[in-house]
Amino acid sequence: MRRHIAFECLHNFRDLGGYQTVDGRTVRWGRLFRSDSLGKLQGQDWDRFLALDVRTVIDLRYPWEIRRSGRVPPYEGLVYHNLSIEHRPYDQAGLAPEVEPAPFLADKYTEVAHDGVKELRRALEIVADDTLPLVFHCHSGKDRTGLLAMLILALIGVREDDIVADFALTELATERLVAEWHASYPDLTLRWPGYGRAPAEIMRLFLARLNSRYGSVQGYAYERLGVDNELVAALRSQLLDS
Repeated sequence: MRRHIAFECLHNFRDLGGYQTVDGRTVRWGRLFRSDSLGKLQGQDWDRFLALDVRTVIDLRYPWEIRRSGRVPPYEGLVYHNLSIEHRPYDQAGLAPEVEPAPFLADKYTEVAHDGVKELRRALEIVADDTLPLVFHCHSGKDRTGLLAMLILALIGVREDDIVADFALTELATERLVAEWHASYPDLTLRWPGYGRAPAEIMRLFLARLNSRYGSVQGYAYERLGVDNELVAALRSQLLDS
């Protein structure tokens, strides 16, 4: 099963279809995608993207990232949302080599989960509406994108092992993400060996922290995001087979 959709300039574009839920339903293919920055779309990549019939894009980056690197080109029928779920920027590439990825990034994800409640709730509402096919993305399609992917999949009933495995699929794109960084910043040094990495331990640790504090991802979403049964039912209706 190939989840990565091949592009020249996008390295981490994936279909979230095919996952099974605990009640035996399946996430529909071609409805929900996750990606690295769509500001890189051009040429044949643009044609490949248009062929997916995407109606909605949720851009999880800071506005200054969009000004620096661009956004998905506008076209008729596309609805674009910028929901910056991260509120405390940091330089991942410049981290010290001894920083361990799992505890550091699990801390960052926990931070985002509590800082970005308004934006995360809005993202869920958009996905639950009649907006699909939809793509959500950040810069590398790993951290902020991975958090939202986890949240959506958990709320519709996908098993934790599959959520973790989906997160770790970014490892297949790491080499290209690192090469892109070097090409973009030829005068800088990439200090952190964890840049572009997505070992499963990061998501496992983040989920353990949510489970410890809230009992489950659902508990977090209901308590902190104001999610209710109606919103979860709408997500399931949009994303799962009948």
